[in-house]
Amino acid sequence: MAADEVKTDIDLEEDGSNEGRNPPFQTAKGVHDILPPDHEYYTYIKKIVRHRCRQAGFRRITTPIFEYTEVFKRTVGEASDIVSKEMYTFEDKAGRSLTLKPEGTAPVCRAYIQHGMANLPQPVEFYYIEPFFRYERPQAGRYRQFWQFGFELIGETDPALDAQVILLAQRIYQDLGIADTLKLQINNIGDLASRKVYAEALKDYYYGKERYLSDEDKVRLQKNPLRILDSKNEDTIILNQSAPKFKDFISAESREYHEEVLMYLRDLKIEYNENENLVRGLDYYNQTVFEFYDEKKGGQNSVGGGGRFDGLIELLGGHPTPAIGFGMGLERVIAQMKRNKVRVPSKDDLHVFVAQLGKEAKRLCIPLIDQLRSKGIKAMGALGKPAIKNQLKIADRFKVPYCVLIGETEVREGKAIIRDMTVGSQVTVAFDKVVAELVKRIGEKSLDFYNPKDPV
Repeated sequence: MAADEVKTDIDLEEDGSNEGRNPPFQTAKGVHDILPPDHEYYTYIKKIVRHRCRQAGFRRITTPIFEYTEVFKRTVGEASDIVSKEMYTFEDKAGRSLTLKPEGTAPVCRAYIQHGMANLPQPVEFYYIEPFFRYERPQAGRYRQFWQFGFELIGETDPALDAQVILLAQRIYQDLGIADTLKLQINNIGDLASRKVYAEALKDYYYGKERYLSDEDKVRLQKNPLRILDSKNEDTIILNQSAPKFKDFISAESREYHEEVLMYLRDLKIEYNENENLVRGLDYYNQTVFEFYDEKKGGQNSVGGGGRFDGLIELLGGHPTPAIGFGMGLERVIAQMKRNKVRVPSKDDLHVFVAQLGKEAKRLCIPLIDQLRSKGIKAMGALGKPAIKNQLKIADRFKVPYCVLIGETEVREGKAIIRDMTVGSQVTVAFDKVVAELVKRIGEKSLDFYNPKDPV
């Protein structure tokens, strides 16, 4: 292994070298630190998401990091992988069962009911950017704590809304520079009655074929037969090709609804593939389901998806309320952006480093740095390094375009030196002209102003 290669927790787990030990003072398995270079991606994604959602009338919501466990058992489905294997569940001191959020839709619907939002003009539109938690086997782009963006449109059903939700998701992918590598797959899984009939047909089809199924698929067949269509097992994939088709079991109304959604997608010039085996992993979906995926990747190729969940609010005790939503994992999106070599703009690069020699110079530097920052210039300096040469080395490491130098002579004469670090030239200016000169050199477009009264 090269000197600059560091084994991650995932690598250690896969090659067995981490077996039976938990190295101290490191992250727990399946979670990771978000370091400053990656935070630039997160910030960029959040900016684009916020802009696109505002354009479409969505407003931000944040629900608590944990909910009563029953919220997820009742909605996601007790037979689902999330509830049966992946939830972080614990009891509080009063013996109440609580769960760290594994997904965002059910909590938003709980909030919709709890706060009487059915009385608001419908549909109600929310978006969120939050961390979620699932006890899964860590893989590239999949962690036990992960960030997800999602939006939910609650209170209306219309094929045109389904198409608009898909359009909004695609516009976000376009803004992020990854839309050309993603394909949209879509399906209609009908209403609850149709799914029950189809589930029985799948059980009948697989009767006598159980020996070809993995243990996981055998459980799926008994508890949630539709999930077998989403199996990654090769034998099951082959068997699924001859299985009864979902489209033969959904109602005429569902077929008509689906055709109308596809019509709007064609009007919007959104390319799609119909996938009869697409069911999504959560029990609350009905009618339209869709995913954006990278067909060149194996395994974890879904970069985001969603669908209609018209029965979920009723499951939580509310009145029957139609709804549709979408979600995407930020870690997977960032991985896709890196594969596409998408460079995100950074607002963290410093403009100016202020170097000084002597206590009197430092006394001048501290207010100068504050004045520079108030004008939108990102500046640092007045450090404890005694030699100007050492301070200039730090400036080089930060790759600042300009450096201000103030020594004993400059203090005495009321002047400062401005050095252009890119070309190595420098000029001496009056101390009270330093800020104006740097504003002119850096340019207004590059300044980073902050006004607390600006809209957030």
